[in-house]
Amino acid sequence: MNTTYTERDQMDRKIISVSKKRQITIPLKYYKYLGLDNEVECTLEDGAIVLRPLSRDSGEFSVEILKDLIAQGYSGDELIQQFEAQSKNVKKAVTNMLEEADAIADGEKESSSFGDIFGSENE
Repeated sequence: MNTTYTERDQMDRKIISVSKKRQITIPLKYYKYLGLDNEVECTLEDGAIVLRPLSRDSGEFSVEILKDLIAQGYSGDELIQQFEAQSKNVKKAVTNMLEEADAIADGEKESSSFGDIFGSENE
């Protein structure tokens, strides 16, 4: 990202077409500037669609997953296979939590209370 402020300012606005399949083509200079790959994160913010580079970092749970798998006796190729499986499980769980949070925020689902999650003090 060695683009200067002036160059970035010139990239701030670009009209692009939307295909019949609702697809767009990201201008090459934007694609390169952001270091994009074959996926981006898409969010809706203040009435605008925002696309951001998708981090392919295996996540903040990687070290914990590896420590747990090693403690369970995994090593070599088996460790790699188990790590990949566990990492996918974490990604699915986070996605599910975000979807549930969105549903709660949109009023489509009720949130759980502290007692629902941890039980009441009288139990």
